[in-house]
Amino acid sequence: MQLQKTQLLAWKILNHGKRFVNTSMTREKSFRKAYQEFWSPKPMNKPPYEHFTQIGDPVLRTKAAEVPEELIGSKEVEHIVEKMIKVLRKFDCVGVAAPQIGISLRIIVMEFREGLKDILPKPIYDARKMSTLPLTVVINPTLTVTNYEKHKHPEGCMSVRGYSAEVERFNSVLFKGKNLNCIENEVELSGWNARIAQHEMDHLDGKLYIDRMDSSTFICTCWETVNAKSGRVEIPFYK
Repeated sequence: MQLQKTQLLAWKILNHGKRFVNTSMTREKSFRKAYQEFWSPKPMNKPPYEHFTQIGDPVLRTKAAEVPEELIGSKEVEHIVEKMIKVLRKFDCVGVAAPQIGISLRIIVMEFREGLKDILPKPIYDARKMSTLPLTVVINPTLTVTNYEKHKHPEGCMSVRGYSAEVERFNSVLFKGKNLNCIENEVELSGWNARIAQHEMDHLDGKLYIDRMDSSTFICTCWETVNAKSGRVEIPFYK
């Protein structure tokens, strides 16, 4: 009985986020419905995606569900985490939440590579209190503020592609959760890494940085290029 329950939960996780369910096999569809479905676009891709979902997708505005305890170390959850890591590194990001690849579960992956120190201008790296963060996988995370001092810096999101705005975040947080081995971990984060954790936690609660931003600072990150190129600029959603 327990095995059957676990297999059912695993199936639900693997299929979580699929938005198109066909129940017409058991009854005849009306002509109107069949006609509408014929002209409706059919999804060519299913989550977990290898791209970032974009604002407007309902999955980004839904509070994510906790991963059942007995499935934390399962192949299904491992598959989702592997996809998250792949997308994180493919797009050169520092954080990704499961809803951003179409899976409404409470999973976060973060990484601030050492090499970024050589890419980013030193004044920015120092002013934003950036530091290396090894690959961190957190399942069913909790976040506790440990330093209520706030800092305001520009913040972007791969799910609001091509834009940024200044956002206030707490200086330090205690981040807890389980890894794929079902081991409880906790890490004290400060500066930019604390910002990453707060940003990704917002995703799990159906929130985006635009809900917290100083709206007067909201910009298109390539506005100067748009002018220089007479508007002939594309923002890619793939890589």
